[in-house]
Amino acid sequence: MNFESLAITGAFLIKPERLSDERGFFARTFCAQSFAAQGLNESIRQCSVSFSARKHTLRGMHYQAAPHEETKIVRCTQGAAYHVILDLRENSDTYLKWTAIELNSDNRHILYVPEGVAHGFITLADATEVFYEISENYSAESASGVRWDDPAFDIDWPARPAVISERDSGYPDYLVQP
Repeated sequence: MNFESLAITGAFLIKPERLSDERGFFARTFCAQSFAAQGLNESIRQCSVSFSARKHTLRGMHYQAAPHEETKIVRCTQGAAYHVILDLRENSDTYLKWTAIELNSDNRHILYVPEGVAHGFITLADATEVFYEISENYSAESASGVRWDDPAFDIDWPARPAVISERDSGYPDYLVQP
């Protein structure tokens, strides 16, 4: 696996190394030893999948607040999606900054999202499936998010959502304290 630092402190794009032959290929998508060698959280307590039937479905921007912060390892197993991560860690050098990457079933890249960083995506194709490996169990009382179009972040999405939940469109403005 090749780990490439992203513009958000502690976030990585992971490119699996393919071992190819006449059958196709084999690649590791997770290795606790490799993650630990990079200083990354190698704990996985839960795996989840989301399926979006329609192109331009937006999910996010989600995170789990203290005391149940979570690391996410995200990959697109079918279709394509534009993934955005937003740093909400007040003591981070990249606080309130965002970056984006396309994950799709062709490139098979993986996004490592550290604790305290919100994550969301908009699908770029119908029938898009995203697979998550998560370091903490889901905690309803810690589940939180920020609005995808909040002017405090000025995220540049490739399209307006055609499908979005009430929850995701209804988060209040994120107020930055002076």
